[in-house]
Amino acid sequence: MVCIGLSLWQAASAQTPIPYWNRNTQLLPWRMTPSVTRITEADLDGDGDPDILRATINDSIPVIWIDDDDDMKPGAREGDTDSDCLLIDRNRDGVFAGPHDFSIDWCDTDGDGRADIQLVANNAGTKVRNFYDWSADYMYVLDDDRDGILHYIDWNRMMMQAWEHSGHANFYKDYSGNSTFLKMHASTFRIGDLRYNWEVPFLFYDEDRDGHTDWAIRLLDSPVFRDPKDSTRNGFDREDREIDVLFTKRIDYAAVTWDLDKDNGPGNEFDYDMSLLFKGKGFRYDDQPHVFRNWRGLPQSDSLLFDNRWRRLDKLFYPDRDTAYPLIFRKGEWKECRLVFDEDDDCNRWERVEFYDPRDPFIIGTEKGGLDHNKQADAAGDRGEFDMDNSGRGQLYVGAFDGRIHLYGAEWGAWRIDQLAYSFQGFGGNYERWGRERLQREPSAFATVHYADSDGNGFIDAIRYDLDGDKKYEDSVSLKALGIEDRQPLYTTASKGYADHRNLFRRVSEEMWRKAQTALKVAQQEGLDTYWYNFYQRPMSMHQRYEYGYWLGFYLYQDLRHRARMQGDAGRVRDIERAYYAGHWEWLLTTGKPTGKK
Repeated sequence: MVCIGLSLWQAASAQTPIPYWNRNTQLLPWRMTPSVTRITEADLDGDGDPDILRATINDSIPVIWIDDDDDMKPGAREGDTDSDCLLIDRNRDGVFAGPHDFSIDWCDTDGDGRADIQLVANNAGTKVRNFYDWSADYMYVLDDDRDGILHYIDWNRMMMQAWEHSGHANFYKDYSGNSTFLKMHASTFRIGDLRYNWEVPFLFYDEDRDGHTDWAIRLLDSPVFRDPKDSTRNGFDREDREIDVLFTKRIDYAAVTWDLDKDNGPGNEFDYDMSLLFKGKGFRYDDQPHVFRNWRGLPQSDSLLFDNRWRRLDKLFYPDRDTAYPLIFRKGEWKECRLVFDEDDDCNRWERVEFYDPRDPFIIGTEKGGLDHNKQADAAGDRGEFDMDNSGRGQLYVGAFDGRIHLYGAEWGAWRIDQLAYSFQGFGGNYERWGRERLQREPSAFATVHYADSDGNGFIDAIRYDLDGDKKYEDSVSLKALGIEDRQPLYTTASKGYADHRNLFRRVSEEMWRKAQTALKVAQQEGLDTYWYNFYQRPMSMHQRYEYGYWLGFYLYQDLRHRARMQGDAGRVRDIERAYYAGHWEWLLTTGKPTGKK
């Protein structure tokens, strides 16, 4: 590292500062303390005003402000947050933007005096090699909706705290509205080409501009980690041997999630209902450059940084909010597709409903080999379906057998029932890196519904139930055996927008509720006492019509079938099963027997 000569520096203030009122209180430390000491200035371009401000904060931590837009005045005590850069020598070793250091760069790309992009380079040490370093971050936030909210930083600890929040899920970082971020968990000096990233990008969409996200896309470029002993250096000729993160320049993971019932709002900021995941070869994105005006930092300051490459960039590569969705479907070469649906509507994860893995339906627990193997998946309450050859290409359909949205091409799926929403993704505890540890309540027993496509035509036709939670299926049904057609009209996800997805769920919810009302009439016709299910007869929202409608129909079906079994009437049992799984309760209402016509 080359330092600016002392002769360039001028003392700006020797005054002993008054301690800042909000340093190390129990209140949120929103800003860096303005109480600075040992301030010196330097004019690097010879125009008579300072370009560099060097100071000490929190008694002993050296910082440097770099005035990239050349508007700093003599005697300033800090830079500004529109187009300046702040370097923090967090470990006090005299090196900036090096190991264990924290750097922030703001950029006003359109000249309106407000930052449009903010980069945080949170470097860790040099010991972590060949895998993600969760103690480090290289992360851009782009303020697409111009609300001025970007990163959230704990200035007491000088750490990016992206997952701190107000209330249930109102995150201080800009995850709401229209926003874009790019992120890799690694120190900058470990990354080969800083124009690329791991989450590249994470996109949030606010269609009605109410400040809440309606849907989101997450794209990943899973990097290759170079063995530090590799003498070939994989084409890198830098003397810095810390570089071991090599991006493939391909998107190999694409997830899309939607708030289908549009219930995101204050106190319920992130309530996504359905997600699709694609994994495979994906598509290249090095043909998606984005040039940012004014991003290049003051060249004369480059020698101040241990790793100054991010200051010298002129572009980043990533699919943007207009191109990401069509690229997923038109350009992606995917090996598999998954669906997850938040049936108990309890997940307030900030990015998406987390995906179930195609593993054992009955094993529960983080990384134990079950559906919820993913440590951020809901232990129970979600429904996952798996198209492991991507034969259905992400298309959907509404199953007549349950009135729900299903993944076309899925070989199988499973739903872990959690009617009480007992198990949910929460926040709590203490965890030094993230600030909050994600909690998951795991039920000791849970009901499971298993789905399968027995004939390989892309549609579910076999359903099994373990309702007592003993991990054995005690009930099953075959649509083929009942003479019920499993094929349904396809919904081409690739050509649909957010409004189309909402309309699909609205139709599903209304139809679910309509069928439940017909089921009530059948039960009353049969003399069944429906008093017991009055709770499900008073839905107050779109999702409740969907949820209550399903449960009302399911309970009445089971009660009607149970009575027919008790009476020893096998024909009646079959009639009830056919009417229920065909989605035609009116077969029983109008004639007392199914007509077989739809």
